[in-house]
Amino acid sequence: MYDVAQAAGVSIATVSFTFRRPERVRESTREVVLEAARRLEYVPNASARGLAHGRTGVLGLYAFDMFLEADGSRGARRVRVEAADRDDGERRAFADDADAEDFRVYPLYVDEVQRGFQLECARRGRTLLVGRGPGAEGGRMLDIASRVDGLAVFPGTQKPEVLAQLARRLPVVGFAMPDAPGDLHQVRVDNAGGARAVTEHLVREHGITRLEFVGAPEMPDYAERFAGMQAALGDLGLPVPGAVLDPTPLAAADPYPVVRRLAARRAVPPALVCASDQHALEVVQVLRDAGYCVPRDVAVTGFDGVVAGRVASPSLTTVRQPMEAIGRAAVEILTESLAVPDAGPLVRTFPLRLLTRESCGCPAPR
Repeated sequence: MYDVAQAAGVSIATVSFTFRRPERVRESTREVVLEAARRLEYVPNASARGLAHGRTGVLGLYAFDMFLEADGSRGARRVRVEAADRDDGERRAFADDADAEDFRVYPLYVDEVQRGFQLECARRGRTLLVGRGPGAEGGRMLDIASRVDGLAVFPGTQKPEVLAQLARRLPVVGFAMPDAPGDLHQVRVDNAGGARAVTEHLVREHGITRLEFVGAPEMPDYAERFAGMQAALGDLGLPVPGAVLDPTPLAAADPYPVVRRLAARRAVPPALVCASDQHALEVVQVLRDAGYCVPRDVAVTGFDGVVAGRVASPSLTTVRQPMEAIGRAAVEILTESLAVPDAGPLVRTFPLRLLTRESCGCPAPR
């Protein structure tokens, strides 16, 4: 810490606050401190305390700003999710005021993966430390990493060099990071194959010949899904979009402006393949507000297979990830890496499953 303070030209207290309470440090100062820490490959002192007593028995799980708004709340706007009228045991409790319903109360992708991670930690007698925070510099992530034996990280806007720095000090597993540094372990799914399956279904079963993609292409897993859709359309001899129709990220202040403009002109394409279920649920609401009926006027599909998509009306056609298994696999990899530190990067890839429901025009599941 003294070395970092000297290199950055700040006090020891400023270095401490940068990692422990970053909101108390000016952004420009914080960047200088974090850059000095990266140069010196510094990890906060809790790591040294852990080494002095052997391993901590704790595994960490970290989510970046793709899941958070500026105020730290869950990264999704308030949208209406209306219950499907069925008695199959899948219906959830809804607020009396449907207009105020918020699908953030449902388990989302990050929650279901976290649940699997937590269950596997409990099975193996390990403690779980969860951290979430914004910022590409990764100051909060470094603080979490200093307290654990191994760390699993969700995708976000983090800089690859931050992850590479961590991977030299402790085992790190990345979820859905095809461009991750070479030292990272990975748990992945066949994103391109899943997008191909939903594209082929829309074309072959519903006769739709024009499909467009909605979602932020800078996210690596979303980029893989877009590429899968493009490849499927090309193989089917159909027009291939060269770019994402609406690249709105989750929690953007202006929800899906391209979709809204097209809806106002009654020019929405016949099918919108969305990067995630969260995107799809919000897009359905945008279309509904503009007077569109899904799927009569436009088919909408998601990706992930979260609970909200199953109970929404219309129920959401999606590609289901085995999210609990993904979380458990990350714990297995970290445990194996701790037992055999020189084994090299481990990669687990999971298959996906297409779930056809009402939002593309299929019957409701029974």
